[in-house]
Amino acid sequence: MSQFEKLKNIAVVAHVDHGKTTMVDEILKQSNTFEERAEIVERVMDSGEIEKERGITITAKNCSFFYKDTKINLLDTPGHADFGGEVERSLMMVDGVLLLVDASEGPLPQTRFVLRKALSRGLKVAVIINKVDRPDQRIDEVRGECEDLLLEIATELEVEDFDIDIPFIYASAKNGWAAMEPGVVREDMIPVLDFMVSDYFPEPKQDIEAPLQLLVSNLTYSKFLGQQFVGRIHQGKIVKNQQFTCIGADKSKNFKVSNIQTYSGLQTVEVNEAHAGEIVICAGIEEVHIGDTITPTTDQNPLERIEVEPPTVAVNVSVSTSPMSGQEGEYLTSRKLEEFLQDACRLNVALKYEATDDAKVYKLKGRGELQIAIVFEELRRKGFELMVSRPEVLFQEIDGEKHEPYELAVLDVPDDFTGVVTEKLSIRKGIMSSMMPIGEGRTRIEFEIPSRGLIGYRGAFMTDTRGEGILSTEFLGYRPYAGDMLARQNGAIISDRAGKVTGYAIFNLLNNGEFFVEPGDMVYEGMVIGESKKENDANVNICRGKQLTSVRTAGKDENIILPPVRPRTLEWALDWIDNDEWVEITPQNVRIRKKELAANKRSVVRKEKK
Repeated sequence: MSQFEKLKNIAVVAHVDHGKTTMVDEILKQSNTFEERAEIVERVMDSGEIEKERGITITAKNCSFFYKDTKINLLDTPGHADFGGEVERSLMMVDGVLLLVDASEGPLPQTRFVLRKALSRGLKVAVIINKVDRPDQRIDEVRGECEDLLLEIATELEVEDFDIDIPFIYASAKNGWAAMEPGVVREDMIPVLDFMVSDYFPEPKQDIEAPLQLLVSNLTYSKFLGQQFVGRIHQGKIVKNQQFTCIGADKSKNFKVSNIQTYSGLQTVEVNEAHAGEIVICAGIEEVHIGDTITPTTDQNPLERIEVEPPTVAVNVSVSTSPMSGQEGEYLTSRKLEEFLQDACRLNVALKYEATDDAKVYKLKGRGELQIAIVFEELRRKGFELMVSRPEVLFQEIDGEKHEPYELAVLDVPDDFTGVVTEKLSIRKGIMSSMMPIGEGRTRIEFEIPSRGLIGYRGAFMTDTRGEGILSTEFLGYRPYAGDMLARQNGAIISDRAGKVTGYAIFNLLNNGEFFVEPGDMVYEGMVIGESKKENDANVNICRGKQLTSVRTAGKDENIILPPVRPRTLEWALDWIDNDEWVEITPQNVRIRKKELAANKRSVVRKEKK
């Protein structure tokens, strides 16, 4: 504590793509966190390979910086609704929240989710209206929408002594400036930095003399130190080489703290002890889980465990039974697959897994398709092969009646596309709750829709709106079952034999629908190679070659021109498949196959799916 007089723990939260990570970049730069000669990378907090590729934050990150006489532990959190469990964990470690809102889009579903969690924990909230330099900015309207949302949530949660006079800051994180008044343009982030060290955000209670209470909020691993846990010290102090107790959900275990680190910029520094209010990374125990409490061995008083909202979507995960298994990656045994799922669930409390009746298959439960797809993308990049089923919602029985999860879908679309969007969502059992213009030429539509109806819709939505639409969702809870619906409207085109795809065969089958394969690709019987124009499936010979003759005259051989094939990504495949299909995942390819490969053992007639 000798390096600074004050300590603040603050989280930066926002809806996806509202500029949160860019804002954190600028705060770290302008607080002189980086050394003069340091090479500064764009979106420095998105350190994961997949995060950099996709431009989204997947896991919450900790860092710290010093400004004036204050040390600020800053948490950068994910903005996508599927990673809400990361946000909930982060809020357990902070006393204040900087909420970023886009100056054009305004508050969206994830904004509501974060605010509800923050206000329920009694955290101080300040709003930064970002991207105020957008030509379609609606600063005054967005401020009013934020105030209405804060008041609505405070009333809903019955928050006592709620102060509606929330501070607003106006910023352009991309251009590196912020101001306390709208219409003012500056050249730096000093107003944000000054505000963060002001008295608005409280300092954590630093009761050093009380017995230690440390809530484990995250896990990490060091090849030198082994398993490490991350958490905030609620009271007392933790000292290196002393004995403590880790209180888990079922049992407790004594251990000696072998290493303590605190955050310093983007790095960590080793310390001998840390006091109440500080966020630390400690080593010394292998069996530790998120939600455990670290206490003295003589005074064991655990904190309330971290409880996040339950999963709403599940997939079956299987070892690969494909005819091509083991050719492009390392074959994954059921034991290895279970170990990987165990590790994934330990590191993310929003994930759950369980065994099924089939020893080769496990069920993984999560918040959404994207969260689940990221888990398997990581496994794929480690060189393994596996198969994944279509995401399915988790039903509940309430008062003897079948209920299913519902979501509020908020769609911002150009005016020209409102018709096609409302038609598609109505087919998927959605009910429109509101429609209003936002800015010039755009409309915001809200639908209350079963979660089933949104599985596989994002790709179609982006196609229908030509990439200009924005789709956000918020979990509404469980409601009575809405009835059966088809997983997708069109059937599949399936290879009826093994072999190599020919351009001649594709060209002559183009009237059947859209193909996912290219000439030269290897296929097998039961592999899905395209989407049919009709509702039912079709088995075709995609390996057929042209009959050769001795005639070679001008005009006899035509130049075949084939349409481009869409990228076969894991998210696209999980969106597209039906209940009787698997996504086959290898380090090199993503394929779709029927669960029953033999053509004479399955029907091409599709039925309504639950």
